[in-house]
Amino acid sequence: MLEFIQQPWTWWVSGALIAGIMFTLLFFGQSFGFSSNLRTLCSAAGGGKFVKFFDFNWRSQMWNLVFLIGAVLGGFITAQFLSDGKPVQISQITINDLAALNIAEPTSVQPNELFSVESIFTLKGFLILAIGGLMVGFGSRYAGGCTSGHAISGLSDLQLPSLIAVIGFFIGGLLMTFMLLPLIL
Repeated sequence: MLEFIQQPWTWWVSGALIAGIMFTLLFFGQSFGFSSNLRTLCSAAGGGKFVKFFDFNWRSQMWNLVFLIGAVLGGFITAQFLSDGKPVQISQITINDLAALNIAEPTSVQPNELFSVESIFTLKGFLILAIGGLMVGFGSRYAGGCTSGHAISGLSDLQLPSLIAVIGFFIGGLLMTFMLLPLIL
């Protein structure tokens, strides 16, 4: 059974699971997105007493918090018990492109040059993570949701603002990859 779980799975398995989850959520009148969990956590911690945005019935979003906890636990279980310890398998072309940016071939899930403990304590590493985190937080709030919320939930609900947001995500990703990242690194 372990060998079956550890093998690479075809893309349509996750697509079918996501579609099933989305049909279920739409049936029950719910929407999906990870960034809404931060609002829910702030509301549960009492943030509604200080900021009107956090003043709502956070218990109605308990299912989304369970999903968040499940995603974190699933990642932990996968990394600790289902991983064979090999680095992420990426194409040689990607490895060459990363080398041009002074990023070594991956030995884990994330590039050590950007996400290791050592890089966090450098000025450049700290600024990359801090500014990137602020941009992601601001962007998800400004767009009214995160990439998963718009691309999965919003598009499956046929929402035009989600289509516009997803197009913007792709344009921003391309600009970051081909223009800004080479300047930063």
